[in-house]
Amino acid sequence: MPAEKVKTQKSISFFQKIWLALLSIGPGIFCIGYTIGTGSVTSMAKAGSQFGMQLTWVLFLSCLFSWVLMEAYGRYAVVTGLTSIYSFKSKLKAGKVVAILVVVGIIVAQLNSLSGILGLSANAIYETIHLFVPGLPAENYWVVLGIAITLILIMYAMLWVGQYSFFEKVLIFFVTLMAISFLVSMFVVFPQPGDMARGMVPSIPAVPGGKLLVAAFVGTTMAAPTFVVRPLLMKGKGWTAEHTKEQSRDALTSGILMFIINLAIMAAATGALFYEGKTIEKVLDMVHTLEPVAGKFAVVLFMVGALSAGLSSVFPILMVTPLLIADYQDGALDTGSKRFKILTGLASLVGLTVPVLGANPIAAQIATQVAGVFVLPLVIGGILYLVNRKDMMGVHKAGTGLNIGLVAALIFACIISYTGVIALSEFF
Repeated sequence: MPAEKVKTQKSISFFQKIWLALLSIGPGIFCIGYTIGTGSVTSMAKAGSQFGMQLTWVLFLSCLFSWVLMEAYGRYAVVTGLTSIYSFKSKLKAGKVVAILVVVGIIVAQLNSLSGILGLSANAIYETIHLFVPGLPAENYWVVLGIAITLILIMYAMLWVGQYSFFEKVLIFFVTLMAISFLVSMFVVFPQPGDMARGMVPSIPAVPGGKLLVAAFVGTTMAAPTFVVRPLLMKGKGWTAEHTKEQSRDALTSGILMFIINLAIMAAATGALFYEGKTIEKVLDMVHTLEPVAGKFAVVLFMVGALSAGLSSVFPILMVTPLLIADYQDGALDTGSKRFKILTGLASLVGLTVPVLGANPIAAQIATQVAGVFVLPLVIGGILYLVNRKDMMGVHKAGTGLNIGLVAALIFACIISYTGVIALSEFF
């Protein structure tokens, strides 16, 4: 009996350590929530089914530069105690114009994305149910709408709790579930190792829509809210100049997790579809194409991951408007205010647009992800200036390595923005 008791205590201690480790990367969990949603799953799965692992290099560079930007924004936040939009407004020339452009650009892109995410998540649930109950109709508008309304009501109710630590725990649950689901799915239908290695050689698919998908990759991985909201979340976490090491570890960990999870989605689609000569137009097609390859269990596992990706994005996207407005005004995080609850409620109503219309949001989702790259140069240029202000940063001023990373990220963002313009002109 004593031996069993000791074993149980060790087991509890082990899981407690895992939970504490996840809590230690709290702001990074929000970053993953903003970055990996059903739009990201759509882009990665479509690329994997259509081009195999060819675009791995784009994903790698996007995650690498995301880490650099999270490090820059995080360092600036913990050292100065200031937030992004408020600093843009008060520290940059023409700062008000820059701040407003960034706020409006992010809010519009995120709310458009929210509607598509909710529609895809509701359909994912219905399609998974239909898989086990074939007698149900292939499409059912009212049931899907009911699922969407239920999901958004649950998410909105959680926001009324008004505590950062609670939001963090909810996102940790969804992100962990998502990561496990996609990683297991990848190993069920693992692609050829040689294809994964060749994917690191830069190339753009020479087919219609190839440029669009490259831009969408960057738009969904180097997501502007990921960086801009980070300082506010750190204030909510209570991190200060004493937490520079924790901040750096958080940025690196979240960057690595973003790469691994997105790579797993692309690899699963490659293993299940690309070698069979099949492509998908939406993530829900995975329900029908994965089943004969890997069985119903693998299908459900993948769809649980897709649903977790959607819900982990809905939660922070609902918060983005009040967070950015508060940031613009005074740089304070207040999740319990009346304004916070009203704005998140309005965002919830906007999120029901696609389910109410019964529209297919796939093309709009990808176009929205592309649109997100256009605000990136402003977001990168702003922090490049701020993190080099010695009067504000002191000994924590950006060094050679961080500056090289930021300049490279800025050049990359400008190239992708140009590619996005070309891609959208071809798309429309």
